[in-house]
Amino acid sequence: MTTVDPVTQEIIEGKLTATVDEMGVVMARTSMSPVIYEVLDFACGLLTHTGELVAQMNGITLFTGTFGTQVKSLIALYGEDLEDGDILLTNDPYSGGTHACDFAIVKPIFFDGRILAYAINVAHYLDVGGSVPGSLAPNAVSVFQEGLRLPGVKVVRGDRFSGEILRIIRENVRLPDIAIGDLTAQVATVRVAARRMEELARKYGVDVVEAAFDHLLTVSEKQARAAIAALPDGTYEAEDIIDGDGVTTDPIAVRVAVTIAGDQLTADFTGCPPAVAGPINCAAGALQSAVRTIFKALVAPQAPSNEGWFRPLTVVAPRGSVFTAEKPSPTGWYYEGSVHASELVWKALAGLMPERFSAGSYTSLCVVYLAGRDAAGQPFIHIEPQHGGWGASEDADGANALIALTDGDTYNYSVEVIEARFPLLVRRYALNVEGGSGAGRRRGGFGVIRDYEVLEDGASAYCSFGRTQTPPWGVEGGAPGTPNLLQVEDRDGLTRNFGREPDIALKRGDLVRIITGGGGGWGEAGAREAESVRRDVENGYITKEEAKSRYGFEERVAV
Repeated sequence: MTTVDPVTQEIIEGKLTATVDEMGVVMARTSMSPVIYEVLDFACGLLTHTGELVAQMNGITLFTGTFGTQVKSLIALYGEDLEDGDILLTNDPYSGGTHACDFAIVKPIFFDGRILAYAINVAHYLDVGGSVPGSLAPNAVSVFQEGLRLPGVKVVRGDRFSGEILRIIRENVRLPDIAIGDLTAQVATVRVAARRMEELARKYGVDVVEAAFDHLLTVSEKQARAAIAALPDGTYEAEDIIDGDGVTTDPIAVRVAVTIAGDQLTADFTGCPPAVAGPINCAAGALQSAVRTIFKALVAPQAPSNEGWFRPLTVVAPRGSVFTAEKPSPTGWYYEGSVHASELVWKALAGLMPERFSAGSYTSLCVVYLAGRDAAGQPFIHIEPQHGGWGASEDADGANALIALTDGDTYNYSVEVIEARFPLLVRRYALNVEGGSGAGRRRGGFGVIRDYEVLEDGASAYCSFGRTQTPPWGVEGGAPGTPNLLQVEDRDGLTRNFGREPDIALKRGDLVRIITGGGGGWGEAGAREAESVRRDVENGYITKEEAKSRYGFEERVAV
């Protein structure tokens, strides 16, 4: 058995991290979609020849658990039918992926005639066809309404693009030039990874590199098991509500039981309902990833991610549930379902580890699709995740305007980019202090309000907001947070309110107002220090009247 000295091990691990970071830089600089180069809605990784993750850039956290399942599904599909120069494409949610808009580009990296590793890049495409611009109909009842699926095809053979696959993509998406541009950017990143891994293999030899992979995974596994073993054994349960599925507004009750036994943790979603009619379902790969995100926060939030950390984790869920949907159940808005799986595990562990977990957050990405034609008659599709309020922790108020759970290092657009690329003006971007947040000894963080003025007639919007009825939860007597909301205001000041809505007609001068909620509080509001209440009043976060009604501090508040 090959062993690796500590210095070489450190160098190889540094090379892995540098490689995935370089992949990310290449992707951000060469992609065509603002949702990729501005929002950073993508992630890159390296995996062993058996499909175990060894390195991932800081991108979409929710892709952490899908890399391995996607690559393993491709290994099972192709077996020995892979050659040097092949690059694969898959966007199948039922084979370890998320939804059809997330294209996974995978390159087997050969050295001396055998596969040394795999490089992967998963990125969100602005449009992959389907029934609506952007491909994510909030009321879809079948995956066949959600655009083109390519479940494991060779998009590159012998280092040459497949003209047939490119033509299929071009003829099935609304923005073909942008789609092909993003595809070539992804291919560039996995080719960069291949060059870097070949450099490693030439310098140290394949046996040493593979031994370093194994050592990295083993050490991470040991550290994860030690972190779990330090926690008290027991079963910790949580329940929550998903506010409708896009087809109906009926509440969807979900639950989890998290069991810690020695150095192992099991998240059991038995008892969750079957897949629903609408597209907030997620498939098994996304569920695994959703749970892994919280597990990683529990055992080692700052350490680079790899498969070893998750070996002590078992996820149990019956097939065909809202969290393990199967074909043809729609999964376009999978995030809105999978984030509840994350929050359930988070909620179950919050009381167990209060120094690391907070009260409930605004949860939903609160994404709105705006589509139409600009002044030159060219089609546009604008998609943007929104920030919101996170819950309070035991020792600190919740974070204001932070991106939603499991979405990782992503951003919303700068105002300048929006106004340069789309027929939109950003009229307001502010903390949602009027909506408030959960009161408590430590209060929840505030969400945001973002107003877009539509500059052209004939535009339309659609959305799928969670937590519009069921607010973020508080802890130890902390008050619940506040809900999310989409408003459309016309020139006469008439407003319409929406949550999950498939088609909103817009005209020039309309304001599309995204309102994200505040997080839940921690501890009884009456225990909040007078100075903290006074500071909130001085900062304009709460009024003097709210200080009295929420905290009982009328006389002690000076403004």
